[in-house]
Amino acid sequence: MQMTGNTILITGGSSGIGRALAEAFHDRGNRVIVTGRRLSLLEEITAQRPGIVGLPLDLDAPTSLAHLLEEVRARFPDLNVLVANAGISRAEDMRAEDWDASTAQAIIDTNIMGVLRVTAAVLPLLKRQPHATLMATSSNLAFIPRADFPAYCASKAFLHSWLQSLRHQLRHLPLEVLELAPPYVQTGLTGSQQASDPRAMPLAAYVAEVMQLLQAGGHPRGEVLVERDRARRWAERDGRYDETFAAMNPH
Repeated sequence: MQMTGNTILITGGSSGIGRALAEAFHDRGNRVIVTGRRLSLLEEITAQRPGIVGLPLDLDAPTSLAHLLEEVRARFPDLNVLVANAGISRAEDMRAEDWDASTAQAIIDTNIMGVLRVTAAVLPLLKRQPHATLMATSSNLAFIPRADFPAYCASKAFLHSWLQSLRHQLRHLPLEVLELAPPYVQTGLTGSQQASDPRAMPLAAYVAEVMQLLQAGGHPRGEVLVERDRARRWAERDGRYDETFAAMNPH
């Protein structure tokens, strides 16, 4: 991936990992467009970073993506990088008498269909560029799940598999397909407690390591894995799956 001179669209870029990536790419001389649902956060990041463009995008609204694509085509025809980062995470208790599939449906709509819809909309633009990159955010939990977040972990496992197929189908194009699979990072994804949890990797440290890996290139199987990701990623291969699952899901 080129690290400067790009025009980059980052969905879910107004907070958390998406925002930190947006700022890091902006620091390296890229034109950065971020999307999000909350206008207040978009206004905040664009006020603090006048060079970053904020555009509203609600993946649950049928017309929102069409409006975004129309604006991107008009204003940013040289778009060559998509970071499909928008996602939600919610716990589910399937033992509960009132459990239903509504939470899982919301997660699937955002984490799976949201990524697929954004990719389908932007891919024709990326294919026109001599050097393009599509990177989607999955999760380290795609490899070994947290059982109290079943639909979230499964949605990220879907993305892990789907990105492999996309990468294979596009292998003859000058378009790199990357998977970002973060470990537990200090963000507000699951609430304020995660943002300050000492067990989680500090956000700044995570993004700094990701940028170093992107700069170095040479990602096996297109996976961008920081050092903290690796043990869980290869637990099954190394015969440590059961013990790792048990450690993550105590009785």
